[in-house]
Amino acid sequence: MRPLGSERRGAWLGDDVAALLLALATENAELRAQLAAAQDMLMETAIDAGHLHARIEAVQTERDSWRAEAERLARPGTATGSR
Repeated sequence: MRPLGSERRGAWLGDDVAALLLALATENAELRAQLAAAQDMLMETAIDAGHLHARIEAVQTERDSWRAEAERLARPGTATGSR
């Protein structure tokens, strides 16, 4: 035999568990949405970083070319480097 009133306590406990599960499921869904947004931002940042890296390499290559040209022109005996 069950103690008197145990059915009522069981229903109340069931309601608490259901409310807790609903709260956890809601929080889990919100956290998943935040994670998805953070992952999207991370991917965009990585793509931007890749483009920036490629641009920096292009600028460095251009700089090196200009530097080599300036050094070549500054050497004695070049067409415009000596008078």
